[in-house]
Amino acid sequence: MDQHRATLAPDDETTGLIDVEQAEAALVEHYPRLVRLAYLILPPGTGRTRRVLAAHALAQRALPRNRGYGAGPDRRPDVELPWQRGTKGPAADAGYAFVRLRVLRLALRAARPRRWWPPPALPQVVGLRLFPRSGGADELALDKALSQLSGPGRAAYVLRELERLGEHETRTLLRAAGVADARTALEEAASVPAPAGSRDGSPLESAEFDPCSLQARPTDLMRRRQHLRAALVAVVALVVCGTLLGMPGRGWGPSGAAAPPYARHPSAERALDPQRLTRAAPDAWRTASRADFSAWPARGDRVGDTALLRRALAVWARPGRSVRVSATMGTQSGPPPGPPQLLFAGEVDRTSVVLLYDGLRVARYAETGGGDGGAVALDFARLDAADAATSTALVLSRVDGNVRYLTAPWVRHAWVRDLLRPGRAPRPLHRTGEGVTDPVRTAPLLRPCRGWPALQLGSRLVADLGELAPARLTYGTPGRGVRDVAGRAARTSWARTGCRLALMRARGVRTVNSWRFAAQALPEAGGHAAWLCTRAETWRGTGAKVLAQFQPWDTRRGAAGAIAAGADDSPACGPREPRVLAGVLWKARSGHWYLLAAGSRQVTAIAATGGVRGRFYGRALTLPAKAGARADLRARLAGGGRLGPLR
Repeated sequence: MDQHRATLAPDDETTGLIDVEQAEAALVEHYPRLVRLAYLILPPGTGRTRRVLAAHALAQRALPRNRGYGAGPDRRPDVELPWQRGTKGPAADAGYAFVRLRVLRLALRAARPRRWWPPPALPQVVGLRLFPRSGGADELALDKALSQLSGPGRAAYVLRELERLGEHETRTLLRAAGVADARTALEEAASVPAPAGSRDGSPLESAEFDPCSLQARPTDLMRRRQHLRAALVAVVALVVCGTLLGMPGRGWGPSGAAAPPYARHPSAERALDPQRLTRAAPDAWRTASRADFSAWPARGDRVGDTALLRRALAVWARPGRSVRVSATMGTQSGPPPGPPQLLFAGEVDRTSVVLLYDGLRVARYAETGGGDGGAVALDFARLDAADAATSTALVLSRVDGNVRYLTAPWVRHAWVRDLLRPGRAPRPLHRTGEGVTDPVRTAPLLRPCRGWPALQLGSRLVADLGELAPARLTYGTPGRGVRDVAGRAARTSWARTGCRLALMRARGVRTVNSWRFAAQALPEAGGHAAWLCTRAETWRGTGAKVLAQFQPWDTRRGAAGAIAAGADDSPACGPREPRVLAGVLWKARSGHWYLLAAGSRQVTAIAATGGVRGRFYGRALTLPAKAGARADLRARLAGGGRLGPLR
């Protein structure tokens, strides 16, 4: 474990990164055991065939998608290795413990009772019935007893009898998997009577419960023929109805990839008329009372192409099946309420691009092949309540990891700056006369700490987070002077924070502010460390992402700080609640471990309980600790209130 990456809160920094290769090796090696675990926890009422297939699907779905688990968007950890046991003793196989907990969570979620439709989406096989080999009377009695337990109860019994875990380990693992009342689950498991007769091993290891050794039989052949005839009749009726409804009417031009209209509405047709598009005057932004996207003039070499604009509007209203539609979180993709405003129409990287704005959203229409069967994409982003600081640029195209932007008309100068190298001078970014930039390399998804290009537009710094509008970056204490990233202190802070922006992709982020809420001297003359809080605000006003970071000053320049804590949709670190408390476990060069904690300006004392106990007056706490220790933090505020850690 890296001496600066072990954290108090249970996250990726506590347990270390679990690589995909490590998890895959554990999954392949212990696949029959993991499938058996899922099969025993799934509800028996789903039928043996679907239960077998679902067990295999859940085991295969347990493989993480990211290169290193926890390196993706803000997630809580799936595994607490110090509290789990593998197949060969405590923490013998971290990969198996990780995959086992993933399988346990997925199986418990599928076994959860549902009062309303739809039922859980479990796979099916057409034409075959798959089921394990039949066992004896003891296995049949045990299966009946397990069917009367709840999902957590079955999980507790399986962990005790199949995985040979103790009561404390089972309770800890169930809580990590999301079981609210692990004690009740253990009591249910204890109520299952032991099978009669003597056995060398657990009855759960018999062939009755082995979903990898299967028998196959056909389903009801006569019923299958009846269902096939009914399906053919339904398909023919659907084709006939679709043909009648899709017959073209008058008054509409070619719509490209748009679906055929199903009804006529005069106001809707006016909204989709390219002649009624709103266009701002070229110099409207100079005299506008509010500088935002509504003040952008219509730009591009195809603003007069009526056919292109008609196709863009028609696809926005009725995207066909061939159209790839995407929208940022919390953004509606319905048709415009009235004639939208045209921001751009032109050729960019061999693609025809149209940007439209309806006062709430920006829609980006892109087509190849001139509307004659080429690829068509429609992207949406919610950008309401924008101002001059957050409406500086929009994405025109993404090709091979390069992005072209359309900058606001009031942007005079543009540069590209690497957030992770604050001492390096920015390079100028060339733009056309209409504000279209040269390609800008995006940050690598798998290794964002190698470099993070950001756009400096005048005095403002923006970063691409994979959406239509880049997010504005700021620095400063909330409510006391949030400003643009300028100056040595702000750029140095962002150099240690920049690669954490990968956790905020695809969340509809509007601004990201980072500020230092405390500084602390490290024990054993280890230097000093800074405590930073990073808060990402969204366009929709909810779903903010908050990170507390621990950044020792003696580590190599550009290294990312350790994430001490994180929270979603929390007011912490913002103007409504500009206070925070966080802690980490830190390893000195001597090999000794310490619990370090710090609070913001309002904190007057910090106390630790649990695995580490102690109390310090002031904004910082330092206590000797053991590796893997867990503690609860509480702070007292200047006004007499109390503050818990960020979570």
